[in-house]
Amino acid sequence: MSKNRIGVIGGSGLYDMEGLTVLEELAVETPFGPPSDTIALVEVAGREVAFLPRHGRGHRLLPSELPFRANIYAFKKIGVERIISVGAVGSMREDVHPREVVVPDQFIDRTRGRADTFFGGGVVAHVSFAEPVCAELSAILADTVEQCGGTVHRGGTYLCMEGPAFSTRAESQLYRSWSVDVIGMTNLQEAKLAREAEICYATMACVTDYDCWRESDESVTVEMLLENLRKNTELARKVICGAVPLIPHERACPCANALGSALLTDLDQIDDATRDRLDAIIGRYIR
Repeated sequence: MSKNRIGVIGGSGLYDMEGLTVLEELAVETPFGPPSDTIALVEVAGREVAFLPRHGRGHRLLPSELPFRANIYAFKKIGVERIISVGAVGSMREDVHPREVVVPDQFIDRTRGRADTFFGGGVVAHVSFAEPVCAELSAILADTVEQCGGTVHRGGTYLCMEGPAFSTRAESQLYRSWSVDVIGMTNLQEAKLAREAEICYATMACVTDYDCWRESDESVTVEMLLENLRKNTELARKVICGAVPLIPHERACPCANALGSALLTDLDQIDDATRDRLDAIIGRYIR
């Protein structure tokens, strides 16, 4: 297993980058089933980058159907130490416009019953999640967005809703009263599981539209949204290629040791089957 890989979760179009060649396609097996798709390994600035299309190639999976545990476990298994997440979001603020980027530092969970932990079934752990993203990786992403000519908002709150339908106007107004910055459907579970897996995680939230709270004379069309998605994808490609060389090889952030004081179960109470199932996650603490 190669170490120090960088993972990217987003749309399949992200790794259709001119000049990049797919080195290998990995079909990774996990105790939590298969990931959303095969993982494509490419080389960016001399670093191995692993791309995973979040919803599968062809966008086949609803947000509620995503195999979050399998996706993060697969990255951990192949040696990914940092994850850059790219996703489309709606803006909840007048001054956060379509085609701009938010690099959030907080989350609110409005999903229902999604699997968002590797633990249970005989092992108890409680990781710290007060600061849910890697500050170092988030800063690199934000800096690179600016260097690529994009408009970035540093920090902010990402509300993760269940979907697949969008919010009602009453819900949207409620979330605005909570000072939410953007709304999406996927990143909260990824962030929690990445923390448990001791993987640095940062989000590049690409704004496609205003959520339904905003009433204006301008009507939003499917064509407008698709064009915003296309422009956001172009920027995300540039940002990934620009950010990878700036990411240090060694980690000094607390993400790398998030489980150090989080495991509560007596080690002699963990059976062999559970040890095997969670080896990629807790192996270094139980051997």
